[in-house]
Amino acid sequence: MTWQQCLLSDPINIVGNSNRKWHGSVGGIVDAPIAQVWSMVSQTSRLPEWMPMVEKCTDMSGEEGIPGYTRLVSGFMFPQNDGDRSWIKERLVFMDASSHSYIYRMEASNVGLDGSLNSLKLVDYGDDDLESTLVDWAFEIDPVEGVSEEHIIDYLGFLYKSCINRIEGAISRN
Repeated sequence: MTWQQCLLSDPINIVGNSNRKWHGSVGGIVDAPIAQVWSMVSQTSRLPEWMPMVEKCTDMSGEEGIPGYTRLVSGFMFPQNDGDRSWIKERLVFMDASSHSYIYRMEASNVGLDGSLNSLKLVDYGDDDLESTLVDWAFEIDPVEGVSEEHIIDYLGFLYKSCINRIEGAISRN
């Protein structure tokens, strides 16, 4: 199953209910070969290198890169009323290194986005002179009580776009 089929197939099987979802996506070009970008974005241990709001990633269960793998991501992804760190337990739903794509589901969190899906897809965007990679980050969330759809979609778009913008720098630092 491709990542698109996974997102577009029966939503009850993927996200746990059939309620209306909020959708958004952002993209950006990274001036680096797709293999280098994939190496950066597909490894849990490297998340803090290109996601400035992530402080720590902890393996919880399963094997990284294999659907079912679960990790705990913590940091300052979403502001908390008590000033405490955000945390999100994510489960890998789909990963295909040959198509440079994956999908994670937020299983539990203290940020109110449980059940959300995040998909990342890389596309070789280079020409003969410059190797570039298009990063496409899409997300699907349950409506959040007390927050407008436009506000949360804009916030997540801004957050994820800032991460995409940091990938190139993270690669060059290594």
